[in-house]
Amino acid sequence: MKTMENPPHLAPEGYEYWSEDFNAKFTRIWIKNKTRYFTYCGGHPSSVWGFVNKKTGAYYSPINHKKVGKVVDIALTSPYSAMVLELNPLMAAFQ
Repeated sequence: MKTMENPPHLAPEGYEYWSEDFNAKFTRIWIKNKTRYFTYCGGHPSSVWGFVNKKTGAYYSPINHKKVGKVVDIALTSPYSAMVLELNPLMAAFQ
């Protein structure tokens, strides 16, 4: 576990980003909730934020913690996840 040097976003209050080598091609980016302690997981809960290609620097959304998804535009991601929201026109009107 290592703290990210150049995170994709500023971490929200009470959260932090950390990363680890996923494989030879990708680094996995995690987001950790530092405000709560959960006994079921023995610490602070973490979720996969996304993946970054080590050579190109491109960001990818996660399918789950073991699978890399599609390339994403960093401007369309949130501080909480690299998964892009696919909103219908009605939902988009209230965003």
